[in-house]
Amino acid sequence: MGYAHDYAAAIMQRGRIPMEPADFVPDWADRPRKSKFYPGVESFPLPDPDIPAEATVAAGCLGRNGPDGADQSALPARSFTMDTLSGMLRDSYGLTGRRLGVQTNTDLAALPHYTQANWSRGTASGGGLYPVSVYWVSGPSGPRAPGVHYYSAPHHAMQRLLTGDVSDEVRAALGDAGGRQDQFLVLGIKYWQNAFKYNSFSFHAVTMDLGAILGTWRLWARAQGLSVEPALWFDEMRLSRLLGVNNEEEGIFAVVPLTWDGAEPPAPAPAPTSAPRPTALPPDAAAPAVRHTDSERSRTVLDFETLRHIHHATTEAATDRPAPGALAPAAAVPPRTTGAPVPLPAAELPPVSVRDALRERRSSFGRFDAGRPVTPAQLGAALAACATASLGSEAERPAPPSATGTPGLVAHYAFVNHVEGVEPGAYAYDPAAHTLLPVVPGPPGPFLQRTYFLSNYNLEQAGVVIVPTIRTAAVLDAVGDRGYRLVNGVIGAVAQTFYTVATALGLGAGVALGFDNISYIEELGLERTGEQPLLIMLLGNERPHPADFRYEIA
Repeated sequence: MGYAHDYAAAIMQRGRIPMEPADFVPDWADRPRKSKFYPGVESFPLPDPDIPAEATVAAGCLGRNGPDGADQSALPARSFTMDTLSGMLRDSYGLTGRRLGVQTNTDLAALPHYTQANWSRGTASGGGLYPVSVYWVSGPSGPRAPGVHYYSAPHHAMQRLLTGDVSDEVRAALGDAGGRQDQFLVLGIKYWQNAFKYNSFSFHAVTMDLGAILGTWRLWARAQGLSVEPALWFDEMRLSRLLGVNNEEEGIFAVVPLTWDGAEPPAPAPAPTSAPRPTALPPDAAAPAVRHTDSERSRTVLDFETLRHIHHATTEAATDRPAPGALAPAAAVPPRTTGAPVPLPAAELPPVSVRDALRERRSSFGRFDAGRPVTPAQLGAALAACATASLGSEAERPAPPSATGTPGLVAHYAFVNHVEGVEPGAYAYDPAAHTLLPVVPGPPGPFLQRTYFLSNYNLEQAGVVIVPTIRTAAVLDAVGDRGYRLVNGVIGAVAQTFYTVATALGLGAGVALGFDNISYIEELGLERTGEQPLLIMLLGNERPHPADFRYEIA
């Protein structure tokens, strides 16, 4: 077993055995920026286009477009343009407004100060730190001169880091997964942007951030007939060299090939008999590379041994792309049950646009109201949507000749507190039958609150607490240590889908990682399956007329 197994075990145990350094205290005065700063580079603003009215959350999550419930997959495939690229970036990572609601999170006292302002974005992020760097590698088919650009989220602008067509470098790093596209989004994570607060735990958090932004992109794109299918296995060092980053400080986590409007269509992929793999190349001093470097705000940047080890473990076999169907042994397994299934109403979502839902998204932070229960239809819609979430990566594709996809990696459990007509207790969700399967009877409120470490939520006040689980060890056994990025990425995509759907339903939502994972394993009887709960998702109505301040900038 590789180091990722050890890291995953430490994450599960951290509620009982603190991860080193146990006495770490963040230096908030010396915190890094929430985005990279490239001084002196040229930039150009991105357009702010409207999106079609039919681009709804239902179309993005459930594949249904419009009030008649038409199947979104039946629509003709579309290609990206500058308008759609800009819209996707704005609605996912662009700043959309300032918020200052009266709530119970620990940062409330600092928010009135401009330097500590809370700027809302469509995508959720652990601790609100947003460590994902978005690069656009543009080839000849694009609307601008080819080159490498960095997306500056605060300005909603592209900053040019290199001029010239280097798309062949990305294709070479991807191997056969690069096709003939010449437009790519490359996602990096600068560890210090998160590690300054979460130290050794940060790798666990940032890989969920990766999944959250990819989850937003996939939901946003699907609602408009576009495709986002990231590659997670590629020559990472080659791309680090191209982007001019130190791979020890900023890992390269995903590459998204974009089918561009007017570009030569990609060649049809042959039916794979084994996994097509990129070939790692030795460093080449003559290869093109970004020469600009970002300016770090922090005077002191710390190194954490655990973070360094898990980074190395997940980069060592970066080019060993899994064969199609490799994850089949890691699929979710049927849960045990103690009673008759509870049927849920058919999953339906209001006709809320993806853009509106993403811009309204927020964390409830203690504002839940147990006096207003969740309806079974709302719970069913949230569970059905979360069950569809994935990264769409090369590792999740089925082995030929199957066309139905690899069975889902994630199972969902629901701790029901206040849902109309559903007895309190813990249930497993059966996505095929769209039913709740009883697991543990009785009100779960005392268990939920006893095993939660923070003071920003009263979990008993939430209508339901949904717990996604994944068989981490089985994934790592199937695809190696790099699979840890996939594990957390998938869970991050589930969390982002949950937030977006909750907003569309008009419900409050919150996602938390500060709980005793082992207690949940014991309560749900997950020892036999190897399932691990990586986060909890709170859903419910909020108290009416909250004290709030919002200032929209997009």
